[in-house]
Amino acid sequence: MRILKLSSYCTPEQVSSSHLSKDLTAAYINAGFTIVNYVPTPTRGISDEVRQKYKKIKYEELEDGKFVIHRFPMFREGRNPIQRAIRYVLVNIIQYFKGSRAKDVDVIYAGSTPPTQGLLCGMVKKRLKVPFVYNLQDIFPDSLVNAKMTKKGSLIWKIGRKIEDFTYRSADRIIVISEGFKQNIMEKGVPEEKIVVIPNWVDTDQVYPIAREDNVLFARYGLDPSKFYVCYSGNIGHSQNLELLLEAAKVLKTDLPDVHFVLIGEGAAKEDLEKTVAEEKLGNVTILPFQPYEEIAHVFSLGDAGLIMSKPGIGGSSVPSKTWSIMAAERPVLTSFDTDSELFRMVDSVGCGVCADPSSAEALVEGVKKLHADRAAAQEMGRKGRAYVKTYLDKDVCTGMYVGTVRDVCARAKK
Repeated sequence: MRILKLSSYCTPEQVSSSHLSKDLTAAYINAGFTIVNYVPTPTRGISDEVRQKYKKIKYEELEDGKFVIHRFPMFREGRNPIQRAIRYVLVNIIQYFKGSRAKDVDVIYAGSTPPTQGLLCGMVKKRLKVPFVYNLQDIFPDSLVNAKMTKKGSLIWKIGRKIEDFTYRSADRIIVISEGFKQNIMEKGVPEEKIVVIPNWVDTDQVYPIAREDNVLFARYGLDPSKFYVCYSGNIGHSQNLELLLEAAKVLKTDLPDVHFVLIGEGAAKEDLEKTVAEEKLGNVTILPFQPYEEIAHVFSLGDAGLIMSKPGIGGSSVPSKTWSIMAAERPVLTSFDTDSELFRMVDSVGCGVCADPSSAEALVEGVKKLHADRAAAQEMGRKGRAYVKTYLDKDVCTGMYVGTVRDVCARAKK
């Protein structure tokens, strides 16, 4: 069977969810599927040299021909939100015409980044007359309202809701990452039988605790191994509330001089954060680029604590997948996240970290101080976290549920 994907990002790009895409691709191929993907020239998380190389590569066959990639030219993604939106629209237009002409397709599979992917694949489904499976990782336009980028009832919100409704009607199956997501879209009229809950996972064979003396990042970036590190890894965007982290860093620069924050990633807010760090002379903050996936265990083992942040009102009904990587690396989770969120409840019930009010820099400071003051307790939190993900978030189980869902949809379409 052949899966048609129309992705905004594809290998060799580095995004926060790259490991999920990689694991899913392997699972589909091992189950006998062939994946055909139409994607723009790589842009995110790669060097200029890599981008120039892939400008010349229009067609690839990977995994013994089971993963086929068709690449088309597109200008590089910038930080300006309007420019990025224009780029997404242009990519979707090209993907529509290319996807509509794809041959021997059994099913269309799409993620929710950007949110227009669902609209695109619903339209391609009408042309190809094959089923469509939608993987909902972010609920749009709710996310824009939560981030205070728009309001309910605004023109953007109305357009977003039209796109959302069309996507849900078009999809034969919607995979959501939490019960909270399921409840959200059921309240919008999606029938329960159309929804499958599959949490994001972590490969505990790939993400595991690495001792500080064996961690390659310390020597690579000149990090003092004697300090206490709080590490954030992922998208450096405006909704992550990393400005609050800098406020906490200003306080801790004096109160606990041996505490050091490390931010690893890329995103629209990175340049502004770097500017603030320089202007405020925050020597206790280091900002690094995304690291190769092969070093993911080093990334999440770097900190004495792993940080999850979001602006108030955005945390909502899911747990960011990087949480599982922090836990798999046997590090305590430090959250600056909505207190009524699934993440807060999970951390509290498992006992794998410390939660702080996302509206308060003082609360974040107190969370850091708590972990810093009792290292033995912090290490025990880390052990509890790894035990939890090994028990409940096994990669093979979760990816197997994706494979089973796609197979079921294809089988029903053939009846």
